[in-house]
Amino acid sequence: MSLLVQKFGGTSVADAERMRLVADSVARTVRRGHQVVVAISAMGKETDDLLRLAAEVSRNRPGRELDMLITAGERKAMALLCMALHDLGVPADSFTGSQAGIVTDTDHTRAKIVEVRPERIRKALDAGRVPVVGGAQGVSTDKDVTFLGRGGTDTTAVALAHALGADACEIYTDVSGVFSADPRVVPEGRRLRRLSFEEMLEMCAAGCPKPAMRSVELARNHGVALHVRSAFTWEPGTWIDEEDPDVEQAIVSAVVSDASQAKLTVTGVPDRPGIAAKLFRGLADKSINVDMIEQNVSIHGTTDISFTVPHDDLAAADAVVGAIRADIGATGSIADPDIATVSIVGAGMKTEPGVTATMFETLAAEGINIEMISTSSIRLTCVVRSDVVERAVQSLHRAFELDGA
Repeated sequence: MSLLVQKFGGTSVADAERMRLVADSVARTVRRGHQVVVAISAMGKETDDLLRLAAEVSRNRPGRELDMLITAGERKAMALLCMALHDLGVPADSFTGSQAGIVTDTDHTRAKIVEVRPERIRKALDAGRVPVVGGAQGVSTDKDVTFLGRGGTDTTAVALAHALGADACEIYTDVSGVFSADPRVVPEGRRLRRLSFEEMLEMCAAGCPKPAMRSVELARNHGVALHVRSAFTWEPGTWIDEEDPDVEQAIVSAVVSDASQAKLTVTGVPDRPGIAAKLFRGLADKSINVDMIEQNVSIHGTTDISFTVPHDDLAAADAVVGAIRADIGATGSIADPDIATVSIVGAGMKTEPGVTATMFETLAAEGINIEMISTSSIRLTCVVRSDVVERAVQSLHRAFELDGA
């Protein structure tokens, strides 16, 4: 008998009919002889609705109360799924994150798991029941309810899989796996049968929305095999696990784009030690995450520094730069919201010459200008104009022959 942790996202349980379909899927898995633990997200867009409601009633929105509010969505979903399972003759018990033994730090709205004590979950499994755990939540070391942040149910599922020694963690979504490109942009994109943890992490960093990056990091750190698959079919999806050293890796596995980034350029920055440190410390103190950074060659003792930040943080980042610009001796700043990134990812890039040249030649043939470049051993990312990013993805997908089955 194998033990599976199954995660179902908001679109999978968006309404009563889909909730019943998820219950039927879980029941079928149980009847095949598996033990199952479910981690469930709030229904549909309920988290967004709760956040919108909070904004309507409060300007302050203390983190402790916000976490208490947001996690109500998952509590509602887990109880409803248990009811649906009981109707199918499958005994099930709902558990909040705290009841499931998920202990977090004290950082509200984006807490991190520090320990999992799954005694109650094990007891339910031993009794032949299906534990259904509210995702993205836990209890802090101060005994407060905490929210893990967006994508937190993926993290809940992986943490439970590790703590319980599960055979696999199945991440059910509204698509049938991880694709070589966004199927909405490249209809010919193919579902990838298997990816290494490193490839998936690079794809997440480049903009792939599912699974959540934190969950992949946790799975890699603890060796939890992930299976990303559709909540609406029984077809196999994409397995994410350790890289097999005996199997030759694809040169490029996927092309990923991200339109959620913006660029900020600080001009006329004195080229001397400590200036960049002061600039990026100011951004860090405002919890602004910086991704790509580029510094131009110094001319007459000054340089320009460009960097990308999440689009939602552009105004705050520009305000930080404005506040410290005189202090660091910069002459100005330019905010640019109309950029996007396009990336190629593949484990085989480590040993294959010519990949960079092919990417640059492909974009040049399309008349697409590259504004910034970032690399890792298995990822190459270019900043381009947002209005050409889809064309960039399509042309690169063809150039690296990723189309087809």
